Amino acid sequence: MRVHRVLPLSDITRRRSAKVLWWRYALNALLVCVDALCYAAVMILVLYFRNEQIGPYSTRFEFRMNWLLYACMCSIIWVLCAHACGVYHRHVVGDASHVVAMLLKASLICTICVFAFNYVFGFDYSIYSVIYVQVFTFVALVIERQVIRVILTANRKKRRFSYPTVIVGSPRGILEALHFMAQRAQLSYLPVAVYPIAEGEHGHCEPVYVADSSAFAAKIKSICGYSLPIIGETEDIAEAIVKLGGQTVMITDLPQRFSDEFNAFVIELETASLEVVLMTSPGDVSGHSIRMRSIQGTSLMTVTLPQYTPVMKFGKRVFDIVVSTGAIIVSSIVTIPVAVAIKMTDGGPVFYRQTRIGVNGKPFEMVKFRSMIVDADKYKKDLAEKTGQEGRFIFKMKNDPRITPVGKFIRKYSIDEIPQFLNVLKGDMSVVGPRPPLPEEYERYTPLYATRMLVKPGITGPWQISGRSDLSEAESEALDVTYVQGWSIFGDFLIMLRTVGAVIKHKGAY
Repeated sequence: MRVHRVLPLSDITRRRSAKVLWWRYALNALLVCVDALCYAAVMILVLYFRNEQIGPYSTRFEFRMNWLLYACMCSIIWVLCAHACGVYHRHVVGDASHVVAMLLKASLICTICVFAFNYVFGFDYSIYSVIYVQVFTFVALVIERQVIRVILTANRKKRRFSYPTVIVGSPRGILEALHFMAQRAQLSYLPVAVYPIAEGEHGHCEPVYVADSSAFAAKIKSICGYSLPIIGETEDIAEAIVKLGGQTVMITDLPQRFSDEFNAFVIELETASLEVVLMTSPGDVSGHSIRMRSIQGTSLMTVTLPQYTPVMKFGKRVFDIVVSTGAIIVSSIVTIPVAVAIKMTDGGPVFYRQTRIGVNGKPFEMVKFRSMIVDADKYKKDLAEKTGQEGRFIFKMKNDPRITPVGKFIRKYSIDEIPQFLNVLKGDMSVVGPRPPLPEEYERYTPLYATRMLVKPGITGPWQISGRSDLSEAESEALDVTYVQGWSIFGDFLIMLRTVGAVIKHKGAY
């Protein structure tokens, strides 16, 4: 299939618009109203308990505004700030981490705007009142979004409130995309068809013949739980997608995304009012932090990894020292009894020291509370052979016979990891980062996966909060590489918060 048409597809566009999912506008309207009411309610409560409900007096224009009107004005400011930060984007509400990040950003901007609003009118409200309102509103909205997210996820598992999506790419890329979506019910994409294609000469997008279409269809059904139509040779892919009720086209793994033919292919889809989503892999350049510039019709992308500037390195180091120092002091209530219990179990050492690989491939000695019998490493090879894990990237087994009774408890709640804060203070590790690998694991790394060693390993990280030992090798690698490419201090903070939930659920902790 070669694209020849880039003119407006008026008939197809009208048919596509007739199938617009109006529930998305209703959901956004609901979110706007609930947010505004929530902000106004929090402000009214704060002003009431601070005895400021008489309304702000304008020293500049010499009038007093009704406090309810003032609360409504500020709630409108909040909605505008939230909209500017992308809080009401249709694909955001199902993604918890992005929602929290955007709500926090909107709260900070709203705080500045309210201060500016008060300054312009000369209102005499206390600075503390404004800050209290922003903090409590942020907490309330995070809870509200979590409730909505749970409701949406439950409905999306039943194929409701989702955007009908056609997956475009190689057969392998299509299966990987379907597997990705099947594991993340909170996403707003509902697969309705697939279109296997390959890149021909000069970036032409050509339909690909699937040798065993029945086996391919069976794999699709096993992943999705239902059959999907496979689009074959067609003169008009946009029309075919619209006929199937598609709203979104997800393109998975086509490397030549800068070719004119590929751009024409995308333009044809966009002209039909179809949303186009490019799905990237950890090795894709679009996973990095990218800045775009346009010079005389040519776009230039500056690709950076955000963790390598001196300022960011310094900020992360300060963050590590502050957090680890506080953690060591607070956790002493738990660590002292645990140390005594380990010693009383078999009289062996309290700590377990093991060589791990740190930043830039430098070995270091990692320290943990000992959770296994003395000399447990001697039995690792035999256990790996018995459980068929000789070639597994991380050796883990449930009900490992080497684990002591005390060890089972401290592993369940990740207490055995606490001494690693000493490694953080020493500079070998970070509070948040990829899992520190063993030397034999490091030797098996691919060039792409080895990029995780460009940063310090962490006590917690994307691996720990996403299933730990239950993850596959590919999933673990993707999480680590994506973390390196998209690092931020705020992202580290969110991972720390999610670590609390992971510890409580102790999923994959064995």
